[in-house]
Amino acid sequence: MQIRADNEASRAASRERNREVWNRWAGVNYASQFYDVDGFVAGWRQGANPRRQHFDALEADLLGDVAGQTLLHLQCHFGMDTLTQARRGARVTGVDYSSEAVDRARELAQRLAVTEARFLCSDLYELPGVLDETFDVVFTSIGVLSWLDDLDGWARVVHDHLSPGGRFVLLESHPLVWIFDDEVEERRLDVRYDYFERSEPLRLEQEGVYSDPSAVEPSVTFEWAHSLSEIVRALLGAGLILDSLEEYAEIAWPLFPWMEKTDGGSWRLPDGFPTLPLMFSIAAHRPGAATP
Repeated sequence: MQIRADNEASRAASRERNREVWNRWAGVNYASQFYDVDGFVAGWRQGANPRRQHFDALEADLLGDVAGQTLLHLQCHFGMDTLTQARRGARVTGVDYSSEAVDRARELAQRLAVTEARFLCSDLYELPGVLDETFDVVFTSIGVLSWLDDLDGWARVVHDHLSPGGRFVLLESHPLVWIFDDEVEERRLDVRYDYFERSEPLRLEQEGVYSDPSAVEPSVTFEWAHSLSEIVRALLGAGLILDSLEEYAEIAWPLFPWMEKTDGGSWRLPDGFPTLPLMFSIAAHRPGAATP
């Protein structure tokens, strides 16, 4: 019992440290060219989002027609993807544990005059005590799973916030890409990290922010590796039914500085490298009949 209590306390401390980092990163990210919020707003007003055409189209395809449906976006950061689904007609609720990110999400919704979007600040694992609702769609995407220390708990939150017959969609970087050393500057892939989950998280130190390396924001974060089988097993164990699992040879950002950008705004390994899965998607649903 003491070992378990110590482990849970350690995970809670790591989670809280990460929350503090994301609170510091939120403002930097919002102002960065990496996210290009001004471009997003301008594109919105012109009827398009030029930020990442390929993956916006992929998300839309995975989610299907969301017009008139309720949608819960977990780990929404400052809400760009949440608001994209609002534009497609969904009644959206975005959740993030960073209060600074949630403040930026509300600010962005005001800039876009989206009055139907709702943003809540909550730790994901504490969400059932904050939000007593179910949704037609639960959605989460890109850069989310490595911050979760308990995938079984995450999958239960997904399941319990889905209405019977409701759909879950995940679009994420492939677990395989995180085994490579991202500090090697040469055009090569060196294996550095474990693929499978470990009992302890990786402790990572970085001087800048991923969206702006010039930002002086020394940070220590804690991240967890999750294999593809672990992710699927957690969702099945929570009672969801798997509808699709796809892998893609493109990724939404330049994971390595020598990657090549595609016409659709995604990134790929240069010619001469083996074809590897860089992202993946899962679509699943909660059993039961949807409410008419």
